[in-house]
Amino acid sequence: QVQLVESGGGLVQPGGSLGLSCAASGTIFSLDVMGWYRQAPGIERELVATITSGGSTNYADSVKGRFAIARGNTKNTVSLQMNSLKPEDTAVYYCNAVRVTVAGGKRNEYDYWGQGTQVTVSS
Repeated sequence: QVQLVESGGGLVQPGGSLGLSCAASGTIFSLDVMGWYRQAPGIERELVATITSGGSTNYADSVKGRFAIARGNTKNTVSLQMNSLKPEDTAVYYCNAVRVTVAGGKRNEYDYWGQGTQVTVSS
């Protein structure tokens, strides 16, 4: 069973920076995509950033130029560096990982989620 454990998060003033980390355990396979999503009260969970095992990244428009996602040197770890934080970045941030397998010509995707970590941007 794959488990994702997040660390980081907390309270930061507008314009400040914060880093999140996520480590996956319970698998010997490299996870194909790792990323971060967030959910604010009353709003659907939304993509923040993803990164493939090959290093390709994808960012939400709202965080481009401010956030940076990276895969760690340790297998199946991912970090999110958040700069120039705004109050609207306040949310619970969830680590996500996807493993893709192909067997018998059939593609399967396995989706995993962390428990979430609170990020609050407030003065």
